Amino acid sequence: MNRWLPACLMALALAAAASAQRTGTVNRPIASGDAQALPMNAIAEQYVKLVLAVGQHDADYVDSFFGPPEWQADARRIKRPLVDIDVDAASLMAAIPELADADRRDTLLVLRRDYLRRQLESLRARVRMLQGARLTFDEESRALYDAVSPTHPDSYYEAALEEIGRLLPGSGPLVQRYDAYRQAFVIPPDRLARVFDRAIAECRTRTRPHVRLPDNESFTVEYVKDKPWSGYNWYQGGYRSVIQVNTDLPIYIDRAVDLACHEGYPGHHVYNALLEQRLVRERGWVEFSVYALFSPQSLIAEGTANYGIEVAFPADERAQFERDVLYPEAGLDASQADTYTRLQKLTDRLAYAGNEAARRYLNGEVDRAGTAAWLARYAMMSPPRAEQRTRFYDTYRSYVINYNLGKDLVKQFVESRAGAADQPARRWDEFVSLLASPRLPSGLREPAR
Repeated sequence: MNRWLPACLMALALAAAASAQRTGTVNRPIASGDAQALPMNAIAEQYVKLVLAVGQHDADYVDSFFGPPEWQADARRIKRPLVDIDVDAASLMAAIPELADADRRDTLLVLRRDYLRRQLESLRARVRMLQGARLTFDEESRALYDAVSPTHPDSYYEAALEEIGRLLPGSGPLVQRYDAYRQAFVIPPDRLARVFDRAIAECRTRTRPHVRLPDNESFTVEYVKDKPWSGYNWYQGGYRSVIQVNTDLPIYIDRAVDLACHEGYPGHHVYNALLEQRLVRERGWVEFSVYALFSPQSLIAEGTANYGIEVAFPADERAQFERDVLYPEAGLDASQADTYTRLQKLTDRLAYAGNEAARRYLNGEVDRAGTAAWLARYAMMSPPRAEQRTRFYDTYRSYVINYNLGKDLVKQFVESRAGAADQPARRWDEFVSLLASPRLPSGLREPAR
């Protein structure tokens, strides 16, 4: 039995499963006539089952699932053909009903309807890709994530690179000088866990007063190797996460707060816990018991996780915490902390270079070696880190836009509603409201009312 679902939803799921077993229609294709009569909760259940079915063809597609385990077992046992999954997704999209006038007064109901339709569109796009369809980088990101990253010429990054060069004078390529300077800020491996524990504790302390989280929420941290990413949150359901930190490459002091916020508080862990608490348990919306990684939901997830760092550490509070607490914890010399912080702010202006590298690489304009060299030149990545990034592109492709474009869209949305920057409580309120909603990336561009 799945203890994460509300009792009423679990009863409905078990009744539906029992009926399907009696009639021999477990995971059968949905006829268009059937779909026209389906209410939203039934559409949501079928959506979850389709996501699980796609997961049998794409091991990375289902990022998390904490619904009825028999649904996952059925998906594994049957392994439905992609063509059937696509047909059913199209039928479900056609079956999504118009909202009654009374329902339109509930913003979350409006957002839910749009969310299910767009998630199904994205699912169909992923199915087409698995069937062999080739999309350009921008076509893919629009189809999967409901957004397209801006295109910047090489000259866009030159001003930041020139400032970095002035900050790091000397001979040799700038990326080598940058990498050499940063070696003094690597967290020693034997201090890594204690530094991360301290960063996590601070992020949690800053988040809890603003977010009504379940008392039993928690996560564990694991240190792993041989991954294409630097950190990952595996949400388990029941308000629990497993956060993995990749130790293949040196971990710099600024990554402690980055990962603690992004993967934990107020990032992915909080995001998933709020969806489970407020949408799955309180409203019975089963579609949020599954997370399709290659979908519009990821832009919201990654964008809020990155912007959440600024929310938790406004103005200069992050730099002060790192200098006064994390540097001593790591045994690093804090006398250069201010210069290092300035350097990191400059490299943040190069964030979209990763998108441009992925666009050119995935469009076949540049090979792996050329992409790694371009990342070293314009994104200030050391050769090993640049090579790791190309492996990320191989696996996750246009997903890269969700980090920087997602952050910018979330920031614009929240701050346009929160008003003055000197009102952090209002910013927290708008941020948490977004976390606990089914809003789409295209909805982040809506003007504040």
